[in-house]
Amino acid sequence: RFLGLVDSEAAREAGERDAVVEVLKRVEKGEEIEEAEVKALKQRKLVVLKTFKTFMVDKGEKFADAGKPQAAELTKEMLDSGAWKEVAFKEYNFTADGIHPGGGFLHPLLKVREQFRNIFLEMGFEEMPTNQYVESSFWNFDALFQPQQHPARDAHDTFFLSSPETAKIDDDAYKTRVKDVHEKGGYGSRGYRYDWSEAEAKKNILRTHTTAVSSRMLYKLAQDGFQPKKYFSIDRVFRNETLDATHLAEFHQIEGLVAGRNLSLAHLKGIIHQFFKRMGMTQLRFKPAHNPYTEPSMEIFSYHPGLKRWVEIGNSGIFRPEMLRPMGLPEDVQVIAWGLSLERPAMIMYGVKNIRDLFGHKVDIESVRRNPICRMGWEAPAESKAEEPVAG
Repeated sequence: RFLGLVDSEAAREAGERDAVVEVLKRVEKGEEIEEAEVKALKQRKLVVLKTFKTFMVDKGEKFADAGKPQAAELTKEMLDSGAWKEVAFKEYNFTADGIHPGGGFLHPLLKVREQFRNIFLEMGFEEMPTNQYVESSFWNFDALFQPQQHPARDAHDTFFLSSPETAKIDDDAYKTRVKDVHEKGGYGSRGYRYDWSEAEAKKNILRTHTTAVSSRMLYKLAQDGFQPKKYFSIDRVFRNETLDATHLAEFHQIEGLVAGRNLSLAHLKGIIHQFFKRMGMTQLRFKPAHNPYTEPSMEIFSYHPGLKRWVEIGNSGIFRPEMLRPMGLPEDVQVIAWGLSLERPAMIMYGVKNIRDLFGHKVDIESVRRNPICRMGWEAPAESKAEEPVAG
């Protein structure tokens, strides 16, 4: 703090012997005076108190970096080239608020998947382990009584692995029974009358359906001692499809099966009605179909009031004895099953016309953030009149 001198004619005329003048002279020279003298001068309004701030500026250790571009982060390129040694870096402010990260969002397929999963769990089904995408042709085809010359086993329909190219079939006795039923038949069947190839059965593939998981589970059920079971699975399958608006090479399959004694087609239709009723679909129709591993087989149709037509929603059937008996399941045990894709109901529920806009690298991330809650159910008006399915 410094004292400033206020001009006063009276003070100058008082003479140099005046004590006040002496003090003022000392103030003018910048000398320090006593607190009492300051108080006296202020009372006589000869001085005013002022505050002065002084800053000392000196060159720091980073003064040379002031004119260089300031890098905000250390990059891999800087480390590789050694340029980081010459670059001036901005100081990090560890107390500053960062960019607020956006919250996670569930993909529409995950929402629809969870709805289906809850339906199965509510009906008392047990989820099968489906984390094995690579499967041997034996479990994917041969164990299901699907012949080795079937078109679905060609390279234009199935992805074959180059490494590891083959898998091991552990149970030789079961392998022999599968071979025999393919070649000679049995359990009321004539078989396919061809020379079954073990080398073909050992080829590794990307599973073409989750029924490969079902075959493993049913085999295990037979080895552990049969008990009635209800299983389901929802997971990815792979087929060498031509990509278009409704087909992908990778998609999701939903499958449910019931293993029990003396089950019939009536049981299958009844449980399918219960399953789809929980989805809001009460108007169902069935059409005879063919599958290598189910007999009888049926396609499932539901009337969609929004589309005003019958829509195919799944496939179903009773597993053939040529598939079940070689596993060791008792004669009176039947397995009823049905399946459908996950993408088709998701496309209908979310109004997606091109499947590539729903799943794959072309999906709009912003649409994932905005998609609404999945509300399972096709609520048909009570007065709507269903039409018969085409070719049914």
